[in-house]
This record gives sequence, C-alpha cells and structure tokens, in this order.
Amino acid sequence: VLSHVAEFCCGFFVILILGNFWFLAVLYLLWLYLDWDTPCAGGRRSQWVRSWTVWKYFREYFPIHLIKTSELNPNHNYLLGFHPHGVLVAGAFGNFCTEPTFKNLFPGLTPYLHIMPIWFGCPFFREYIMSAGMVSASKESVSHVLNNERGGHASVIVIGGAEESLNAHPGSLTLNILKRKGFIKMALKHGAHLVPVFSFGENELFKQVANPKGSWLRKVQDKLQKIMGFALPLFHARGVFQYSFGLIPYRQPIHTVVGSPIPVKQNLNPTTEEIDELHALYLQKLRKLFEEHKSNYGIPEHKSLIFE
Repeated sequence: VLSHVAEFCCGFFVILILGNFWFLAVLYLLWLYLDWDTPCAGGRRSQWVRSWTVWKYFREYFPIHLIKTSELNPNHNYLLGFHPHGVLVAGAFGNFCTEPTFKNLFPGLTPYLHIMPIWFGCPFFREYIMSAGMVSASKESVSHVLNNERGGHASVIVIGGAEESLNAHPGSLTLNILKRKGFIKMALKHGAHLVPVFSFGENELFKQVANPKGSWLRKVQDKLQKIMGFALPLFHARGVFQYSFGLIPYRQPIHTVVGSPIPVKQNLNPTTEEIDELHALYLQKLRKLFEEHKSNYGIPEHKSLIFE
C-alpha cells in the first residue's frame, strides 16, 4: 500500500521535472538535501495531519481497536514490538499514526512508528509519512527517540519486517522473530522498557497467493526482498461494489493489544548472553499475551504462535 502511494509521488515528481515546473523539482531536491537527516532525528509530525477526519473513517472501516492491559508510566521510554506485520500494517498505522486513540489511553507518551529508511528517499511522500509520526527504522533513528532523558517516548517497531508480510495469510500465526535481536540490544543500550504488542486480525485483511517456503514464487519474493529491501506479496481482497476480487482490504476487526512492560535496566555494552536472555523473556511475554487474549478474538484454543 505504501509502495502505491510512493509510486504516485515519484510519478508526480517526474512530471514536474519533464514539464514546465522543473524549477519546483530543483527547489525540492535542494530541500531534500538539506532535510535528509530529519527522518533519523525524530521526524516532523503534524497534529493536524494526524487528526484528519479521514483517519476516523479509516479506523471505523475495519474497525480498529487499541486495547490497554497495563499502565505505561510516561516518565520512562518504551520500545513497543508490534506483531504481526500483515500486508497493510493497518493496526500499527491506525493506532500509532492517527489521533486520538493512543493519546487517550496512554497520556504523556508520544509514539513513533519506525519504517524502512528507503521510504524517506521518495519525494513528497516522505513529507506525508513524517507528518503522520513515522520515522526511520535505522539504529540512529531509534536511538534518537529512546534518548529522551525526560521519558515519554515510545518507539514502535514492526519486528517481523517486510519478510514477515510474505507469511500474511488468513489464520497464519507465524512470526519472524527468532533471529531478530537488534531491538533487544537497542532496548538494553537505552534502558527502554520492552512492551509486546499483538494485533489480532492483522493477517485477515487480504488473501495472498499461495507461496509456501520452497515454492518458486517464494524464492522469487525472497530474492526481490533482499535486493529492494521490501517485500512484494501478491494479495487481493474485495472491490468497491463486489466482494469477490479487488485491492480494498476486507472489513475484518483489528484488535491491537498492548501488553505489560518488561522493565529493562540500561546496559551500554550488553553481552550476547544478556541479549539472548532478554530476547527469551520477550518471547515468553509475547506468547503469554497472545494466549491470554486469543479466545476473545476468535482464535481456536489449540492454535498457538509459531516463532521462526
């Protein structure tokens, strides 16, 4: 979805260059050069953009709900691990990039949704995603958010990343997380409390062409993902006036459950053993969060998370 909007913005930029307004494109390139580091320095959020009425209708379409299970003290900084990626990451966008849901439930906390740095190289599109509260997923960017001495910052990272979107089939509970420990190291270095977040319904919004591991399609998708940095899931859902085929997501409720914080003591030089220990604890808390809430959102009792 992001890629389609980005393509439109890039196309518009090309039209400016080739048309009579090339000077505007030149001025924007100068601005891009001067503003290049902003996505790694907290971005440039706009309360006005985050409060657009259209986001209210976006949240109500599915609908999207944010469920609070524990208090998050605004005197601390937090690293929220969001699962699963899904195709659209609708729960992450609806809850952390629009107002006022998160602010009402967790007053005093400012959420920053970290996404792949490649998106911030797209003319015009970068301005929009920063205004919504998105920032780069680079180490520098995460450090900038979590370095706030007064606390009150919440880094939201979709842990499974683009690779996990290829597993986003209805009913899928597979998470790419066993080898992903960079977020654990960042939490330790900054003393940011870890919070597992599970978004029930995220994988139900689209149907994806069968791509089991080992299939020729999955091999091509994996190859492209490594080259380009983002995945290309072949998905479909409903149309505007019919439900058999289209690219509009199905109206399936999304319940994003924010778990209890895992206290983390700052450790500027964590050892591999310390990282592994905290990672194991995080997996334990994530599984516990899922098991405690799955019956509320239609997950059969015999179904459990699969960590890969």
